[in-house]
Amino acid sequence: MEILARNWGWIALRGVAGVIFGVLTFINPAISLASLVLVFGAYALADGVFTVVAAVMNRRGERHWVAMLFGGIAGIAIGLLTFLMPGLTTLVLLYLIAAWAIVTGGAEIATAIRLRKVITGEWLLILAGVLSVAFGVVLIVYPGAGALTVVLWIGAYALVFGIMMIALSLRLRSWGKMAGAPRPA
Repeated sequence: MEILARNWGWIALRGVAGVIFGVLTFINPAISLASLVLVFGAYALADGVFTVVAAVMNRRGERHWVAMLFGGIAGIAIGLLTFLMPGLTTLVLLYLIAAWAIVTGGAEIATAIRLRKVITGEWLLILAGVLSVAFGVVLIVYPGAGALTVVLWIGAYALVFGIMMIALSLRLRSWGKMAGAPRPA
């Protein structure tokens, strides 16, 4: 818990990236699939990098950092794949996004379960994880949805996920101040 509290800023940054991505999709819902690929790739890559950095920086003495690391690596891999193969079909892109959402959601749920005995606000991370998994499952079950609908679903997911991450980071920050967690250098 102290590790997460010391690095609440990384979680907040993940949330801000999600909110920005979500808002941009609602501002211009007619965005082209090529633009969506690039914006999604940047978002997944940034989210993955922030998650890996937070996990690696805090691995000493923490046995359960691997779930967070795995989720971050999945985000980086999906982000890189979208940049390396921009000509992906809509169906393949949907399955990549679905897989990324399910893997990161599972990692978030696993992390929250480990935190449940330490903090009272772990439900925010559980809810974010459940939303991630549910979003991934919906994309797999209904891959034929129109591009505009997919853009709006992705935007809604990113916006809600971002808000949950920001709320969690603020809760961690408050907990860290109360527990006297030292600030990162």
